[in-house]
Amino acid sequence: MRHRLAHRKLNRDSAARKALLRGLATQLIEHGTVVTTLERAKELRKVVEPLVALARIDSVNTRRAAASTLYSKKSVGDLFSRVAPANAQRNGGYTRILRLGFRPGDHARRAIIEFVEPNAVKVAEAAPAAN
Repeated sequence: MRHRLAHRKLNRDSAARKALLRGLATQLIEHGTVVTTLERAKELRKVVEPLVALARIDSVNTRRAAASTLYSKKSVGDLFSRVAPANAQRNGGYTRILRLGFRPGDHARRAIIEFVEPNAVKVAEAAPAAN
C-alpha cells in the first residue's frame, strides 16, 4: 500500500531524482513547454508551482531560493521577469498537463507540461524575426 508516500521514485535514487526534476524545471522555465512521461510531468508540477509562487515576490532572498533549485542564471531571470508577472493574478495552477498517448519504444505514457498563461511562453523567439 502507498499510504502517506508523497513522491514517485521514478526508478532513481534521491540524488538522481532531484537532478532530473531540477533539469526539467529549468527547461520548462526557459522554453515554456516540455515533452516527457506523464509520471515525470506530475512530479515536475510539484517542483515548478512553488517556484512560480515564490517568484511572485521579487527580492534577493527569493531569487537565491529559486537559484538553489534551478540550474542556470538565465532560467532564474526568466522565472522572475517573464513567468511570475504573467501569473501574478493567478492563485495557483500555473501549469497544465496534456496527455499525448504512448511512446512507441517502451509504451510509456507521454505528456506535455506547459504554463497556462500564454504570456509566460518565451517571447524572445519572435523578436529576432522583427529585426
